[in-house]
Amino acid sequence: MSWITFIWALVFGACLIMALPHLLIGIKGRTWENLFFALAALSVAGIAFGELAMMHSRTIQEIGRAHQWTHLPIFLLALAVFGFVRTYFGTGRLWLGIAACGVRFLSLIINFASPPNLNFREITHLRHLDFLGETVAMPEGVISPWTRLGELGSLLMLAFVIDASLTLWRRGTADARRRAVSVGGSVTLFILLAAGLSALIHTHVVHLPYLISFPFLGVVLAMGFELSYDILRAAQTARQLSISETALRESEERMSLAAEAGNLTLWVRDVEKDELWMTEKGRELFGFDATEVVTVKRFLKAVHSDDRERIEQAVHHALAEGGDYESEYRVMRPDGRTRWISGFGRVEFKNGKPAFVRGVSRDITLRKLAEEALRESEARFHMVADVAPVMIWMSDPDKLGIFFNKGWLEFTGRSLEQELGEGWIDGVHAEDRAHCVDVCGSAFTHREPFTVEYRLRRNDGEYRWLLDTGTPRFESDGTFLGYIGSCIDITERRQAELDHQLQSTELARVGRLAVMGELAASLAHEVNNPLGAMVTNASAGQRLLSQGQLQTGDLRDLLADIVSDGQRARQVIEGIRNMVRKTDSSHALVDLKDVLRDLLRMVRADAVVRKVNLVAELDPNPGVVMGDRVQLLQVLLNLTMNAFEALSLMRPEGRRAIIRAERVQDGKVCISVRDTGPGFPDGIADNLFEAFFSTKAEGTGMGLAIARSIVEAHGGTLSAENCAGGGALFTICLPEATGTKSQAV
Repeated sequence: MSWITFIWALVFGACLIMALPHLLIGIKGRTWENLFFALAALSVAGIAFGELAMMHSRTIQEIGRAHQWTHLPIFLLALAVFGFVRTYFGTGRLWLGIAACGVRFLSLIINFASPPNLNFREITHLRHLDFLGETVAMPEGVISPWTRLGELGSLLMLAFVIDASLTLWRRGTADARRRAVSVGGSVTLFILLAAGLSALIHTHVVHLPYLISFPFLGVVLAMGFELSYDILRAAQTARQLSISETALRESEERMSLAAEAGNLTLWVRDVEKDELWMTEKGRELFGFDATEVVTVKRFLKAVHSDDRERIEQAVHHALAEGGDYESEYRVMRPDGRTRWISGFGRVEFKNGKPAFVRGVSRDITLRKLAEEALRESEARFHMVADVAPVMIWMSDPDKLGIFFNKGWLEFTGRSLEQELGEGWIDGVHAEDRAHCVDVCGSAFTHREPFTVEYRLRRNDGEYRWLLDTGTPRFESDGTFLGYIGSCIDITERRQAELDHQLQSTELARVGRLAVMGELAASLAHEVNNPLGAMVTNASAGQRLLSQGQLQTGDLRDLLADIVSDGQRARQVIEGIRNMVRKTDSSHALVDLKDVLRDLLRMVRADAVVRKVNLVAELDPNPGVVMGDRVQLLQVLLNLTMNAFEALSLMRPEGRRAIIRAERVQDGKVCISVRDTGPGFPDGIADNLFEAFFSTKAEGTGMGLAIARSIVEAHGGTLSAENCAGGGALFTICLPEATGTKSQAV
């Protein structure tokens, strides 16, 4: 809602609120001043509505109609001012007031008979102004000469009010002069202000929308002030018991109307007579008959027995000390129902003794029931939270803790006062505190659920790992209330995860050590080859040198060969070292063609010694994979050596090992090692890859387990099966990488 709509709606509502009580009073009491005041307040409300409609108009037709209909409440306001001054003051020239209303009525007729309205002969366009941060509309066009007729009506009304006020002033009484100044002076001032402001707006001296409702609101307030003053004075007269019984009943009716509008019960206690007067609504609330004489004793009898002594003491204390007092108590109605009452009283003294006690009472049963329901709900929540097997907390919108259940307090060994606000953060481990606050703070900002793990100090001083889960809380209207969360102890789970990780790492290292001997034996031949070549080249150089036949070019070639052989030997030794060290492998693009070539070179000597017919059925371009070259070579070497050992049980002519590499569908590369040996027993295909499971008496049972873990770490699979023609088949499938051979290692 914009400021303009808010302010004008406030004026509209204020006028209605002022009008309705006086309308009821005027109708019921047949008091013309109240009726004319109600008409004036409703007229100002209509003017405010018309001004708001004009400011929000979008077309010439809309603003013309709004301007035209606004003259109707202006006419009614003039009629109300005339009637109020005439009846309330009892002065003023009647013909002057009738003339003012007649001219205003004539202008109203011309307003509707000569469109678009009284003030404009023609509205040509809308002028837009920036007012209170919003763009509003104002009519622009040809000013109608009939505008002067409306101004004449305002001048006549002004003359009537001034004449009535001067006449009232000359009467000389204090009340008369006060009325003349407060009502007559205010009405005169605000009529001049409204007329002057309208003239300035029409002549473009000031650039504002029509604001005449505010000066006219001042007129209504001045009239209402006097009426309110009269009501107050009538109440004071009633309290002094100096008015007649008829005037007292009239005042009671007026006050009852006002009390009913505010849902209040009015009462007056005559201390000397020990009688208690209260409005009809009060008698109904307390369960008193309409004709029953109510004394203090009768009143206390209606009060609940549990509250009676307290209220009696409060009454005696108020009479003794004087001043104001407030209390809340229960009353028992004749039908057996209990009602909660909120009372306020003020003691009045006469000749140094308490004479009257005046006050108001209000039925607060619904509020008390709501408070009790809230307390019961909170008690149930606290009970459930305290017996819950988790640690529960709540916070307000400012990130401050407002509740910690019994489980939390027993865990930390601290009191609720120590944990409230930001006190709970003191128990969070210093290394986790910043992370915990960041996660929670970010969730609060975005009003989102969160989970965070941190260490919290237990009552024995040990820090325990907690999993904290928080959920935002909202009112039914979407208002953010804070968070509610729960924590569980996950220390054992985290320790188990850590132990599992350490065991897996150690298992991999032990596996590498287990196969290191086999790998070292196979690689010894590769180390001897470059070393032998180095010795041969050095010996040849010595012979040529001793014979005097060594040339510079020959020496350069011999040294280059020695360096190359030395580099090859270093690479072999470095590969063994990487397998033994507890270091993470680094993956890169690996050309399988080079890996298979190195494999065949490494196992060829063993194949000759073991009399194995080694067959290589390789794709010319088996592909490139992402992985660790040394680890892949380790797996293939392990499978090949296992095949050689299985063939040792066969006759030499039947010993055959086949290494095959090929591309398959789905972007994979498969490498298989098959032998023609006895195979493995049926039903143990899945057990072959378990740690410490072996079909060989001297085996460690780690080779195939490590081989599968390496393959799976490369995103592949390793499987085993017996062949129909005899022997075993082990197959490795790896995802092919996107890359070029120039990038492969």
